[in-house]
Amino acid sequence: MVRLRMVRLTARARLALLQTALVLVAGAALTGLTYLLMRRRAFFTQLDPTGTSPPGTTAQDGARALADRVQADTLSALLPQAGLALVVVTALAAVLSWLVAGQVLRPIRVISSAARRLSAENLTERAPITTPADELSALAGTVNDMLDRIQRGIAERDRILDSQRLFTANAAHELRTPLTTARTAIDVTLDGHPRRAELLAMAGDVRDAVEHMQRVLDGLLLLARSQAGLAARQPADLAGIAAAALDACQARAAAADLAVRPRLRPAPVTGEPVLLERMIGNLVDNAIRYNRTGGHLAVDTGTADGRAVLRISNTGRKIAPGEARTLLEPFVHGQGTRVRTDGLGLGLSIVRAIALAHRGRIAVTARTGGGLDITIDLPHDSREGRAVGTMALY
Repeated sequence: MVRLRMVRLTARARLALLQTALVLVAGAALTGLTYLLMRRRAFFTQLDPTGTSPPGTTAQDGARALADRVQADTLSALLPQAGLALVVVTALAAVLSWLVAGQVLRPIRVISSAARRLSAENLTERAPITTPADELSALAGTVNDMLDRIQRGIAERDRILDSQRLFTANAAHELRTPLTTARTAIDVTLDGHPRRAELLAMAGDVRDAVEHMQRVLDGLLLLARSQAGLAARQPADLAGIAAAALDACQARAAAADLAVRPRLRPAPVTGEPVLLERMIGNLVDNAIRYNRTGGHLAVDTGTADGRAVLRISNTGRKIAPGEARTLLEPFVHGQGTRVRTDGLGLGLSIVRAIALAHRGRIAVTARTGGGLDITIDLPHDSREGRAVGTMALY
């Protein structure tokens, strides 16, 4: 069984072959048409001879015989010579077609070469856009736009992976610390013959460590829940939720000698009330926890541009403008006095996740005199559009 193998030709070879075939067909058609026209003329010349001698004379017969021989010689020589000329023209057309095809396809080769030089480490290469604007320049522009999207996608992927690795490392550290504390307390206490007081102290240390781990896990579960989307949507008012949060923290604010300045106007929204309560509760808790003695806490609610707005500002230490935004990341406590606190570093991360789940926006600004100014605006109905960020653990 004979297997026929099809020869794979390059685009340049196919284009040159097509152009050569067109020249060959056109030349053959022109040669055949010329031959037919000359034979037709010779045929009509024989039917209607012309001459100056009377019919039937010797001079007329000789002229006719000479003309017939010339025509026969011309027709017999036409095909071989035309065939030779056609071969020469076809060969010349093949060479020129190869050169022209290479010139036409050169921008495509440049684009292909630029694409081959790309890698995950080098995404800066771009295909040159030729002038004037034509189909090839449009192709180069399309390829460059695609490369731009790929570069942005890879950069975003790397950022997400780095953030997730940092999140995992921080979560492991937050859980490892109380476990180490509990194990150390157990090992030290049980090394020998502990007395009842020592056992009670060990039990207290273990209980504190377990409570710390429980708070970390509760925060992580709430963070994951808020990022999974809203399970139930009900009408709620940010003003009422903020008033309840301030009442719950009234004793802590009074103990820290904080002046609470509420300005609560109606701010209706549609969302999950439990998550909204946790969002505002975390903001109020942070504003009190990281305040200074004798400072103040301002809570404003209202509407603007068809959205419900919540603004919480507090006094405290001075924070660099670039540091303020990083406080929304998980397990970030900030610098200076904010490091040594009993906070987990999940409060503002949960706030951001809940705001995004309600299609809201959050802005964190460092105040000039110290402290933070946090503004959250939510649509009146969180069902407008699609929830954002289901895997925003970063």
